Amino acid sequence: MQPPQPPSRQSRSTVVTFLGAVVRPLGSWMPIAGTVDLLTQAGLDAPSVRTAVHRLKGNGWLQSEAREGARGYALTTTALETLAAGDEVIWHARTPADVTDGWCIVHFGVPESMRAKRHQLRAHLSSLGFGNVGTALWIAPARMRTAAERAVTELGLEAHTAIFVGEYHGTQDLTGLLYGSWDLTAIDDGYRDFVAVHGPVADRAERDRPDPARAFTTYLSVLDQWRRLPFRDPGLPAEVLAPEWHGPQATEVFERLVVALEEPALRHARAHWPS
Repeated sequence: MQPPQPPSRQSRSTVVTFLGAVVRPLGSWMPIAGTVDLLTQAGLDAPSVRTAVHRLKGNGWLQSEAREGARGYALTTTALETLAAGDEVIWHARTPADVTDGWCIVHFGVPESMRAKRHQLRAHLSSLGFGNVGTALWIAPARMRTAAERAVTELGLEAHTAIFVGEYHGTQDLTGLLYGSWDLTAIDDGYRDFVAVHGPVADRAERDRPDPARAFTTYLSVLDQWRRLPFRDPGLPAEVLAPEWHGPQATEVFERLVVALEEPALRHARAHWPS
């Protein structure tokens, strides 16, 4: 299971999940009052919701916009692009890479005078699913090249970074090398726990068809917990993973939950938007 998060971090995580899973499908705009009401139903308190929304506005994710007499916020281009990039990472993590496509290697030599940016690049590569295979040397499936290039460009580190794509021809066992580059055991534990906790939830949702209000709170909770898992998962080819890897089983449970909960959850949320 994931460790409990501090309230402020938990609030922001849930609000970001809400923006991607609810606000985007409902027109990329949200009413303030309806948003606070919905997120308090999901377990957040109103001050935490308003604080998280205020910070996201300050970060350029939201802009004030009234519609039909209701005060609210619209998602900015920055928010939409960031959410879309997140979708791409989650999709790639859930879909194993093809081992024949090769690997993306990122090597950087950032000077000590730019230490902060060096730490930022490490954190960014890690969040994208890159594994640390050596000193200043990071690896991921070849399809992550574009994401790596974007991260390097955003930090202005092009002159200090080299990116390669190619096949592995070493003599060391590739599975052992990769398990040493990521904490794949911990990632697999996360998938296994997700199956154990949410498998029964999926069974009940398919059998009992929860009312829209309950579907909404369950859907948002499931999404908020799920999206942390693929962001840690590099989406490695099945050939290099242990036979008991729980990723596919967890994905199946998640997709069953989406099918059962998404429509009634959005119906419940839509009722809090201006008619």
